[in-house]
Amino acid sequence: MKSGYDFSRRPDFWALLIIGVGTLARLWIIASGQLNLVQDEAQYWDWTRHLQLTYYSKGPLIAWIIHTGTTIFGDTELGVRFGALIGSLMTQVVIYCGLAKYWKRPTVALWTLFIANTAPFFLASGVLMTTDNPFVLCFGICLFSLYAASSERDGKALTLPFVILAFALAVGILAKYTMLGFPPLAFFFALVLAWRKELPAGFWSRFFVAMVAGIALGFLPTFIWNVQNDFVGYKHVFYLIGVSGQKAEHLIRFDRFPDYIGSQVGLITPWWLIFMLVGGARVVRNCLGLEAGGEDNGNLGLDFRKSLLLAVFFWPIWLFFLAWSFHSKVLPNWSAVSYVAGFIICGFYFDWFWRYSTSRWARYKRVWVNLGVAVFLVLHFSYMLPLPDSINPLHRLKGWNDLGQKVYSLQESEFKDPEKVFVFSDLYDMTAALAFYVPGQPRTYCAWLDRRMNQYDMWPGPQDKKGWNAIYVAKRFHDIPEKGVEKMFERISPPIKYQTQFKGQPARKFTIFLCYGYNGKWPIDNSGQF
Repeated sequence: MKSGYDFSRRPDFWALLIIGVGTLARLWIIASGQLNLVQDEAQYWDWTRHLQLTYYSKGPLIAWIIHTGTTIFGDTELGVRFGALIGSLMTQVVIYCGLAKYWKRPTVALWTLFIANTAPFFLASGVLMTTDNPFVLCFGICLFSLYAASSERDGKALTLPFVILAFALAVGILAKYTMLGFPPLAFFFALVLAWRKELPAGFWSRFFVAMVAGIALGFLPTFIWNVQNDFVGYKHVFYLIGVSGQKAEHLIRFDRFPDYIGSQVGLITPWWLIFMLVGGARVVRNCLGLEAGGEDNGNLGLDFRKSLLLAVFFWPIWLFFLAWSFHSKVLPNWSAVSYVAGFIICGFYFDWFWRYSTSRWARYKRVWVNLGVAVFLVLHFSYMLPLPDSINPLHRLKGWNDLGQKVYSLQESEFKDPEKVFVFSDLYDMTAALAFYVPGQPRTYCAWLDRRMNQYDMWPGPQDKKGWNAIYVAKRFHDIPEKGVEKMFERISPPIKYQTQFKGQPARKFTIFLCYGYNGKWPIDNSGQF
């Protein structure tokens, strides 16, 4: 029996409300300066001052997007993050139009929008300008384009979906190399439909042209740059995922899995993740022909083609990273690509659960909605909550502006010639944050001291500044600088331990060292850590 509200009467209005409220809330967070930049955002911004074909750890799209935003709004937090706001808005439009207009499931589209907007992963990607934002958008476009391409009109495949598919694939690869996982999954999807004789005439020729064109256009800039730079970008990826280097020495390890699965629960929330996994199982059962009857009997109202599409683009990716966490460290956002289909699956299942479920858990359905609203409110007003630093996920985003002011103050007051003082750290994220938040946004440097290679090592160091002075900044409190810094200067001051402030509250801790008489030495690590 149906229950609850009938959102299908005015779906466009409700969609506009959900998208509008979410977008305005994110704009308020960004414009009001609640959070300083994540260090990765600062690094991507620093890349915009050195536009190139690609970068050491990521494709060039993120720098191009941020460059566009800062061209409009200046080198500000709003300028850096404006692309995230637009990307999040466009992703929601794609989801709604795909589900409500193309698949004719408006209530599913609304639930999918609601679920996405109450999941921390999607909320964060709509505020923080990271590679996941354009990547998820392109993956969503590819998903619906592939479905349209596999459909037919008058017995023939349409051409336009293949054009959109190729373009979105190319742009997605420029955003993140993980987009290269789309073509093999798309091929498997098409292969199953071909086996069932459900592909339109002319599909395969158009499909291969679209895949080759998309891969070539998206991959060519990164390939050219890597050829010119000894393939360091690819070496970094292989090292990071545990295919080469020290991480590849142990085939199986169990200490990484708890952190990984815990991060997925945190990114999606426990209840939406459970709905997603249960819904995913229903989708697989539907593909196998095990879900008989109508929606009242548990069928989600998905035909075979839609069920196959969602199953293929959720389960293999999600299970791969789950399994890989037993071999190497898997960062929480790596599985983000699976949640494009995952949120849609969750929307289908929760729509059925809301309207038809008679289980004992159905009585709590409003609880999950209210919890989602609570997550939305907490994440948007978390700065008002007195959370301890140890459990506050936003703590690392606070205090950078104050640190920049402190460094600038020391530069102006502690050196005879402030114009001949450079700023550096030994970590890329610190270096990037200092570049953005020190007044004047100077060129900063990252000393290669006992760490992996990063983008700053691809650019010239401060060797031309022999005789200058410098300010070295380290995270947390230390009594001495990182080993190797002392070899670069005539003398170094005692540590200046500084507790930053953010809106009048204590924030992150740093140690500052004043360095005098730079001798021109700059460390280069040849240990092969990428």
